[in-house]
Amino acid sequence: MRELEELKERMTTQRPEPWDQLPDLALYMDQLISYMPRQLIRFEEGDALTSAMVNNYIKDGLLPRAEGKRYGREHLAWLTAICALKSVISMREMATLFRALDVGEEARSGYEHLLRELDRALDEVAASLDGAAEREALAPLALRLALDSYASKLACQRVLDILDETDPQPGESKKKK
Repeated sequence: MRELEELKERMTTQRPEPWDQLPDLALYMDQLISYMPRQLIRFEEGDALTSAMVNNYIKDGLLPRAEGKRYGREHLAWLTAICALKSVISMREMATLFRALDVGEEARSGYEHLLRELDRALDEVAASLDGAAEREALAPLALRLALDSYASKLACQRVLDILDETDPQPGESKKKK
């Protein structure tokens, strides 16, 4: 099926830019908003990043403040992670994850880790797609992918709960299990 082959092709080839290929000049908000769709696979305009979303990520502490109304590589890296994760985990869970990964100090290493994990995940799912599948095989495929997503989300949420129980929030001491 042509559409499945196209999806498989996009999943194996369309990836966020490596750190060294992110713009090295700081971007204004409108430039940032127009750049970000290149970073992740998207099918609908409804999930596009907006300036209000960026401002909310800053208010929530997930994204550093702009430097004089300009956003650099670090901002692009954080926004790529946020945009990839926001449909899967909550902002609170994302904050827990970022704290546990200790990516706050070094955006580049956190971004490179994200890219490796994203490559692995996209490659695994793409490999499971059969471009020659007939239409009647699509519903069972969708069910399997949905249940895989459910199981992964379930495990992810529990792991994040465990991290949240054991990692101190800023200004707190470690909680006991």
